[in-house]
Amino acid sequence: MIQTFTLSVTDTPAPADLAGVFDGLRAYNEASLGRAYDRRDLVVVARDADGTLKGGLVGYTNWEWLYVDLLWVDESTRGSGLGGQLMAAAETEAKARGCRWSRLYTYDFQAPGFYPKQGYRVWAEMEGYPPGHRQIWFRKDLA
Repeated sequence: MIQTFTLSVTDTPAPADLAGVFDGLRAYNEASLGRAYDRRDLVVVARDADGTLKGGLVGYTNWEWLYVDLLWVDESTRGSGLGGQLMAAAETEAKARGCRWSRLYTYDFQAPGFYPKQGYRVWAEMEGYPPGHRQIWFRKDLA
């Protein structure tokens, strides 16, 4: 029997659609693995004495991994050690949550030299993303 579907493409998805896709995949993964998601957001922010945001890290933990999605340090604060402090705080919290590893990616025009100084090593590179550059994936053992 041939099924017919209606597809929609959007850059403004309904929250219920996002939740439905996430919940469906989570249920499939949990049934396949026999293990529940333990995904929790992890956010670290740094403010100066005036309360101005000077940097932050956004990621999550799941299945014994820390995934760092975003790391940003204000231009005026770069080179101060704040990036390392943000990473260390996230890794400390991740270890408290039972994480054994960390992963992230950056680009060749961002700060690829920063992560090896934090104990990360390259495990993959993708040439041409974005065009004329490369995406670099790093990982680190936390335990």
